[in-house]
Amino acid sequence: MGKLGIGKPEPGKQARGKLGAAKNKPEKTAALRSEAGHFNTVQTAAVSPETVEIEKIETEVADKKSQNLMSLIRRVHGLVENPDIEKHRQSQDYIGTILSNTKSLNYREVDVDGMYGEWVSVNRAHMKKYIILHCHGGGYSTGSSLYARTLTSKLAESTSMDVFCFDYRLAPEHPFPAATEDAMKAWNYLMLLGYGARDVVLTGDSAGGNLALALALKLKEEKRLLPRGLVLMSPWTDLTSSGKSFQTKAELDPVLDRPYIERMVKAYAEGQNLEEAFISPLFGNFEGFPPTYIQVGENEILLSDSLRLHQAFIDANVSVKIDVWPGMWHVFQMSPMKTAWSAMDKNAEFIYDICR
Repeated sequence: MGKLGIGKPEPGKQARGKLGAAKNKPEKTAALRSEAGHFNTVQTAAVSPETVEIEKIETEVADKKSQNLMSLIRRVHGLVENPDIEKHRQSQDYIGTILSNTKSLNYREVDVDGMYGEWVSVNRAHMKKYIILHCHGGGYSTGSSLYARTLTSKLAESTSMDVFCFDYRLAPEHPFPAATEDAMKAWNYLMLLGYGARDVVLTGDSAGGNLALALALKLKEEKRLLPRGLVLMSPWTDLTSSGKSFQTKAELDPVLDRPYIERMVKAYAEGQNLEEAFISPLFGNFEGFPPTYIQVGENEILLSDSLRLHQAFIDANVSVKIDVWPGMWHVFQMSPMKTAWSAMDKNAEFIYDICR
């Protein structure tokens, strides 16, 4: 979770309070229904046979490109897949090092009471008042601050804010609740530096999105102030794997599959109640949560995790936006391509908006 991919499709439209995956054209009807039951519909108008034929050809070309792209991503995904979990972790770190080799950024290592952390900053004048706390992905069993540089570097550059990432303890050596405890340690570290809760934007990808939500729920439980906002990229919110997309996207997802998810769940939460909110945040109480922005790929089996979370936030009267990116896969934002940067620009727009 949080794997490498390559490609160049177009981004999806943004939505407020409804699914933002439809590319509605004014000359024809387009209806989109999310799992929450929301529809977007545009009225139809007459079109010529020539226009219909052109659009048919364009669609066929786009479908062919998408199929070729998915095949390429599956091949690249093999670079970090390894049954030996330690070698898997090392290969991720290697990729993170390669893709973050730039002179435009500074990486500063820190020790947080025995836990490794690093600050990512741009080499130019930039905002100091607000910071980003990023929780890396990896199914709770892999991933690190180094591998997460494929995201934290883009976050720092697109927002001109300092980004702090930390290496929480990993399963199966350290199962639940170790990661949540370490996330709270990272939060307390920032508070001790003098930042207030409202100075921090909490971000996370995949399992890191789960962890970001779990941290916010824990802060709420302890009646502490919550962060200014949350940005979640392909968040893994339901460890019961009950979403429809586990079936509907199984053949399309080039990165994740059910056996992989089941291995990660077993490593992290074997014997636990998987509907506990700190394990599966989808089942949490989000009343009083800060503004949240969710990005998810159209072709991932975790699509339902984001759609259902979006609806849960709406039900809790939380300000929430979601973008479903056509043709995209799990945590596509870490890929070295134009679409990833477009997504990061949207993340930056959201963060600027809530920090005004």
